[in-house]
Amino acid sequence: MIRIQNIYHMLAYAFQTLQGQGYRDIGTEEFGNTADLLAEILARGVSLQLKRGLGREYVDREEALSSPRGKIELSESLKTRSILRRQLVCSYDEFSTDTRMNRILKATIMLLIRSDIDKARKKALRRLLPYFADVDDVDLVHEDWHMRFDRNNQTYRMLINVCWLVVKGLLQTQEDGSLRMVDFLDEQRMSHLYEKFILEYYRREHPELSAGAPYISWALDDGFDDMLPTMHTDITLAQGRTVLIIDAKYYSRTMQQQFDKRSAHSGNLYQIFTYVKNKEAGLADTTEPHGVSGMLLYAKTDEEIQPDGVYQMSGNQISVRTLDLNQPFETICSQLDEIAEAHFSKEAAHV
Repeated sequence: MIRIQNIYHMLAYAFQTLQGQGYRDIGTEEFGNTADLLAEILARGVSLQLKRGLGREYVDREEALSSPRGKIELSESLKTRSILRRQLVCSYDEFSTDTRMNRILKATIMLLIRSDIDKARKKALRRLLPYFADVDDVDLVHEDWHMRFDRNNQTYRMLINVCWLVVKGLLQTQEDGSLRMVDFLDEQRMSHLYEKFILEYYRREHPELSAGAPYISWALDDGFDDMLPTMHTDITLAQGRTVLIIDAKYYSRTMQQQFDKRSAHSGNLYQIFTYVKNKEAGLADTTEPHGVSGMLLYAKTDEEIQPDGVYQMSGNQISVRTLDLNQPFETICSQLDEIAEAHFSKEAAHV
């Protein structure tokens, strides 16, 4: 189990916006469920966005008007007989708040109001709805969540991600039309949040390291790479030419079992070993000292046996560890700090 307060801190690192003054005290509050937490974040986030002003875009309109504007659609005017009403069908652009992102915000707020959350939070969300009076409704079930952010709508990035979590975590039942919680933090969504949290933690708390999630090129003899899969790391930490590649894994079971023997997931080991050897090959073009290591970092479960080992494989260190998320957040931070400090201090001394 993962405590709700820790989920807030993970979200806070994954979405740097939550580090701001408008959200900081959320981490000290108690929440009955994840929907309550996300409702509070969304209520505060939308309130802040309203102070800046809802985003606007030029929206295509076509309607019958008594005072023509834009382009007159003569064929549509004749077809609909709007001329008999002394109107013309016109198409024009309108600078409006009725944008795709605002529709998602409005629909998610309405979804939360109908869900099982605290009454005070429902009231806070209802107070926001009048500001969306000119925004149309949208069916969130069929919404395409892939969208582009730029400097004009950057403040919506975190809000849309929270909406995505809400929509994927609430399900309409067949019995009475009410909303209930499903497996809100399933492995797929938590795995993405787990990776993002670890990456952003190292970016923020360890500026001495270069933290990113880069692609690794295959070490090929002839350069032919057709049909080869891409190698996209979860977290890569680097200091000079010393590199640690971390593959973050969030599984309900951290060990595989064959007969009576438990072992680390073979596919995970093969993957991290491949990443490490190809990354090392990319650094071997000079005589400068370098070192590449890999780590499988599993979220700790309640299983009796947890993966824990350090292996020397063909000249590289591959380790398997767990991160205990069922701890006060300060303890989680200490675990992550120890990984960075132990690895890079040792590597620096070795080099």
